[in-house]
Order: sequence, then C-alpha cells, then structure tokens
Amino acid sequence: MKRINILFLIIFLEVALFAQELQIKANSFSADGQKGLSLFSGHVQVKKGNDELNASKVIIYTDKKNKPTKFVAEGNVSFFIETKKADKYKGRADKVLFLPKERVYSFYGNVNLKQLNEKKEIIGDEVTLGLDSGRASAKGMKKEPVIMIFDIKENKE
Repeated sequence: MKRINILFLIIFLEVALFAQELQIKANSFSADGQKGLSLFSGHVQVKKGNDELNASKVIIYTDKKNKPTKFVAEGNVSFFIETKKADKYKGRADKVLFLPKERVYSFYGNVNLKQLNEKKEIIGDEVTLGLDSGRASAKGMKKEPVIMIFDIKENKE
C-alpha cells in the first residue's frame, strides 16, 4: 500500500509540475487514486515557485489524468501569492480554495488579504481573487462589514 501511495504521489507531482516544482511537506499523507484525492495533514507547507501556503490540512483533488482540479486548505491557513503580473499577496484565512484551471482563489472565515506592492488590504468573511483578471470581491461577516484599507497618494502641487 505504501508503494502505491508513493507511486501515486510521484505521478501526481510529475503532472503538477507545469513550469515550476510543486513541493509539499506534511506530517502525514494518504491518497485514494480511484477518488482522485490526496490528503496532507499536520503542519502542511505547499510551495510552488514563490507561492507558499501553510495549513493544518490540505486536500488535493485530481481528474482522471491526475491533473489537480482543486486545492482545499483548512485550519490556520496562511499564504503568500505572486501573480504573473508581479502582484504580491499575503494573508490568512480559516479556509482557502484554489481552482488551478480558472486560477481563482477563494478565502473563507476571518480573511485578511494584503496586496503588498499596492498597499491594499481586505478584511472580511469571504474574499475571491482572480489571479489573471486581478478582480477581487468580498463579503462581510454576519455582524461586521467588509473593511478595505488603501494607501492613497496625494498629488503635491
């Protein structure tokens, strides 16, 4: 069984390498090739290029060709994301969902998302970020509004 898991992980990582290496560290790993899911738990760290995601648990869903279709991170999630346009985001949330084909992140629960190079910040309960479009949307908590923080530069005349 251990050999099957290792073989599945090797195949998965080869498919997931696109242009950059995907590295996952965790205290434990299990996979179900028939269901197309891999579960990493305990101090999980996922790195790809400059991007990094840390969580208590990460589930990776794959299609029939073993290509990742969805990443779900839960439990004290922190992250750093750099887009192709060199936008840099850092933050935390209770849960993060990433759809690689659409290149869309969805953040849930106690979300704090900072765009570092533009000095923008969103605090809310649900935030969606499109990496290619650069579009973001947010919803507030039940009793709290969305909080947006901007660094506005004034023109000196």
